[in-house]
Amino acid sequence: MIATGALLGYAALLLAGAPLLTRARWPERAPRLAIAVWLALAASAIGSVVLAGLVLLVPAPTVSRGVASLLATCGMALRVRYAHPGGLPLAVAGAVVAVAVTAWVAWCAVATLAATARAGRDHRLRLLLAGRTDERLGALVVEHGEPAAYCMSGVRRPVVLTTAALRLLDEPQLAAVLAHERAHQAGRHHLLVSLAAVPAAAFPWVPAFRHASVEVARLAELAADDAAARRSPRLAVAEALLTLGSVASPAAAWALGAGGSTAAARVRRLIAAPQPLSWAAKTTWTVALAALIALPLLLMAAPAFGAVGQHRGSPHVHGAWVRLWERPAAVSHPRLLGPHPG
Repeated sequence: MIATGALLGYAALLLAGAPLLTRARWPERAPRLAIAVWLALAASAIGSVVLAGLVLLVPAPTVSRGVASLLATCGMALRVRYAHPGGLPLAVAGAVVAVAVTAWVAWCAVATLAATARAGRDHRLRLLLAGRTDERLGALVVEHGEPAAYCMSGVRRPVVLTTAALRLLDEPQLAAVLAHERAHQAGRHHLLVSLAAVPAAAFPWVPAFRHASVEVARLAELAADDAAARRSPRLAVAEALLTLGSVASPAAAWALGAGGSTAAARVRRLIAAPQPLSWAAKTTWTVALAALIALPLLLMAAPAFGAVGQHRGSPHVHGAWVRLWERPAAVSHPRLLGPHPG
């Protein structure tokens, strides 16, 4: 029960603390690391609830010296748990929670990814019929009066440009837009945005998951802006964003665009040129990322670790360790056992 409470408390702490991450300034200086933190936060919160259900289902037995003894101890622990008046309801509740949450999240993931892939495929087929391929740019040009640029998932998929965008963008700006869109494809940002949308679709009433979905999409744009700024002048990237900013970027995960409602804030960020995170800050947040993933597993295994410690501290185990320690000493020095036969 202690491990179950710790796991559920950890999940609640993560979900309650997520809004603090939306107000932090460091993600704008390291958007890729921030994307990983948001995805790990959502996965860790859901995983903690699933593991809490498993802890209720399977009690932690006292660890024995042999495999046969361990299995027998496990069986005895299960019988004691289910013989207890409240043991069976707790086990059933744990099983229901673990199975239901896992199945529901898996279903939402499959449905979200399938819908995204289907919509992208249909849109791509329509574009191939309506557009023309520009080999020089490596882009698909579509006749349209509004300036727009976006890309679809897949490194080998073409970037989509409207004729209005080609008329308004000069060469440096056009190169910046193409670098931005190809950074989306190289970074698999479509997949990351889709994965962040899964918890929000499964549990829309949880604010933390909605924040994660919005923030991952925003940070993906910042990461693409940084990639474009490494290949083109920052001013050219900012000017291209201003040109395309009046047109909302596609909301679907299969198409990430350079414009959109966040273009003004991104232009200010590009002009300000924020300094990258220091080595110490990156290390700190990388360790925090690892802790987000590992801590639920450690909380689940804590009873087993405690059982191991208690068992090793028992007099019987201490005597066994003494005998094992003394026996190799005699074997390693055969002359101590008597005259050598040879």
